[in-house]
Amino acid sequence: MPRENVNDLTAFLAVARERSFTRAAAQIGVSQSALSHTITGLEARLGLRLLSRTTRSVAPTEAGERLLRNIGPLLEEIDAELAALTALRDKPAGTIRITAGEHAAEAVLWPVLEKLLPTYPDIKVEVVIDYGLTDIVAERYDAGIRLGEQVAKDMIAVRIGPDMRMAVVGAPTYFATHPAPIVPQDLAAHRCINLRLPTYGGIYAWEFEQAGREVKVRVEGPLVFNNTALRLRAVLAGFGLAYMPEDQAGAHLADGRLVRVLADWCPPFPGYHLYYPSRRQPAPAFALLVEALRYRG
Repeated sequence: MPRENVNDLTAFLAVARERSFTRAAAQIGVSQSALSHTITGLEARLGLRLLSRTTRSVAPTEAGERLLRNIGPLLEEIDAELAALTALRDKPAGTIRITAGEHAAEAVLWPVLEKLLPTYPDIKVEVVIDYGLTDIVAERYDAGIRLGEQVAKDMIAVRIGPDMRMAVVGAPTYFATHPAPIVPQDLAAHRCINLRLPTYGGIYAWEFEQAGREVKVRVEGPLVFNNTALRLRAVLAGFGLAYMPEDQAGAHLADGRLVRVLADWCPPFPGYHLYYPSRRQPAPAFALLVEALRYRG
């Protein structure tokens, strides 16, 4: 294949994925007019229209979708193989893109990055906080971090954290006027601080288990958040009960600012895993991060 065809295909993939000439041009470092000329030339050589253009949007045609679906992964494999050659350098280098939930990024990923990156200044890491079950291949992430039970079976999964437990917690000021719940169903009579996650299609139902019996409770309350930091502040301020990872509430439980209830209904479950496509040839920088994150407890 002539070299210009490879470059033109790379340009097409950028536009098709970004759905924008402006964003694609900025991504690959060319002018918008030059990028438009490149795509027009590629379409002329192929004799096919690859992109439908309007004044407001750009979208692949049927032929463009086929090219995106079949050629995109092949060029990514070529890029990965070329990136692997950096092993010949003294230090690993390159950019690693990871998607993770807020708690996983703070509790597991950041402590490792804080130690690793000063030693390897040529490695750059982009962390995108996302609660949804992102398609890391389609979104061009190198890896994702999710709970073990959420990782797709066709991915390589590496355990990076211990088992976890959830905790139902409230402030002493809240329990001064509300009796502690004894069973999950008692939560119906309590003010609860809710969490909205796209993974679960809306408000997250609190999940409990005891002696093999599973119970899900949809709670009500004055506040709904889609992040963990504000939820913690709200429960500390006495606005209601919250359901959160045990480690997130640990320091506040120890100093008495929070009180835990329903502990016997919150058993351990598989913790966080790093996952990535099985066909990927890991670049040295990525392989280094995987080993640094690997849980050895």
